[in-house]
Amino acid sequence: MSTGIWILIVIVALLAGLALGFFGARRYMEKYIRENPPISEDQMRTMMMQMGQRPSEKKVASDDEQHETAAIRKALNRIRERRLGESRVFF
Repeated sequence: MSTGIWILIVIVALLAGLALGFFGARRYMEKYIRENPPISEDQMRTMMMQMGQRPSEKKVASDDEQHETAAIRKALNRIRERRLGESRVFF
């Protein structure tokens, strides 16, 4: 086989690997989020009260920012709501 065909095969294999890796990682993360939803502020307040701490707004906000930002939480919730709302789940 000529060198050009080998280069084409390598490029196609690389693109296929990238596509499969992307969709595999996306599937894994959506499954993980479905099984382990993010902690809401109410859940955080409840945990703090169980540990004997007084859950002020400042504490809840600072703990929230340390573990995940509000933008990430909103995005994860949108993904979860969209997935749960679909009649056909591919993953």
